[in-house]
Amino acid sequence: MESMVTKFFLSLLVPGLLVILFTRVTFNHIVALILTVALMAAAVYAGYTHTWLLFIANAASLTAGFWYSTNMFNRRKKAEAHENE
Repeated sequence: MESMVTKFFLSLLVPGLLVILFTRVTFNHIVALILTVALMAAAVYAGYTHTWLLFIANAASLTAGFWYSTNMFNRRKKAEAHENE
């Protein structure tokens, strides 16, 4: 049986990393957010996330990952615009 501490730390890391990974794969941060939320919903439905503390940790990680991927996406668009000039 997994401990609550392990689930908490994974909840702090995995959703944010998934948003960043999906942003790199799909080249769109909105699609990456939708894919990650869908995976999180499937995990909740399967019963892996069952306390409010894990919900909050997932949401915080998702928000941080989305913020980072949005900044990454905007920097890439800005760099492409300067290349084309």
